[in-house]
Amino acid sequence: MTTVFSGVKPTGHLTLGNYLGAVRQWAEVDQYRAEALFCVVDLHALTMEHDPARVRRLSRQAATLLLAAGLDPEQCVVFVQSHVDEHARLSYLMECTASDGEMRRMIQYKEKVAQARERGESVRLSLLTYPALMAADILAYRTDEVPVGDDQTQHVELARDLAVRFNQRYGQTFVVPRATRPPVAARVMDLQDPSGKMGKSLGTGAAAGIVYLLDDADVVRKKVMRAVTDGGSDVVYDRESSPGVANLLEILAACTGKEAGELAEQYSGYGALKRDVAEAVVELLRPVRERHAELAADPGHVQAVLKAGAERARGLARPVVDAAYAAIGLLEP
Repeated sequence: MTTVFSGVKPTGHLTLGNYLGAVRQWAEVDQYRAEALFCVVDLHALTMEHDPARVRRLSRQAATLLLAAGLDPEQCVVFVQSHVDEHARLSYLMECTASDGEMRRMIQYKEKVAQARERGESVRLSLLTYPALMAADILAYRTDEVPVGDDQTQHVELARDLAVRFNQRYGQTFVVPRATRPPVAARVMDLQDPSGKMGKSLGTGAAAGIVYLLDDADVVRKKVMRAVTDGGSDVVYDRESSPGVANLLEILAACTGKEAGELAEQYSGYGALKRDVAEAVVELLRPVRERHAELAADPGHVQAVLKAGAERARGLARPVVDAAYAAIGLLEP
């Protein structure tokens, strides 16, 4: 069976973009068609300045939201990265396989270094080396497919290169993974800045354009109704000339299963479009919010799911990582 691995980083509250672009596909399709593992990659949250209590809180919230969105522990493996030691064990071997130049060419590294320096922060070594940890996340499970967005494709390509190089140097050990694009995944853009994706805010006041999964209905409506549109009043689906309207149409299309271009023909003004988008998003997220509230009221259940998931993940990863340790020349304990 095909193995699929993907994860979410607990550096902010999960958004509508996370749900439409990835999590819904995991819940509705991937967990049923493959050996699927979905992980809260909390170690990746340590590469930048962070509040330890916030990382713990967001890790728990992200795991609860994955379950609320429909991930079924009977169908897939849901776990927290730091609960499975094999990720860190294999990460060092990936650092020993990668080159300094490969790490420094990563686009996200360059962007995050620039952002950290603008804030006057020092740059942690882990920011440079975290693609090696991401490669370990993937390769530890003999992963075939990694569903990712555009911003993570380069990291999956690095994982492929490292798998091939390790296999050539030390013997066949890893499956060579490939990045995949879910056919119906939506790329949701920021409602206030449709040139940028709807990412997880760092709490700098940028949340006005971000719909969070746990926003209540009135907050969702307010954010959508205040969304940036474009000059003129015609509702046209054109990403280049009307990115704000196109974003709203794509969100509505993702919520309803209709085509954005066809939806555009149904509207003569922005107001009606915004109202319909707002209600569609509210109804889409309602069951997720309700199920999250139920799960959050029973934290022992979520903890038990994560513990069982970590045990299953460890059972899959340990033989692979042990084989890699032997192949690279380390003595067995």
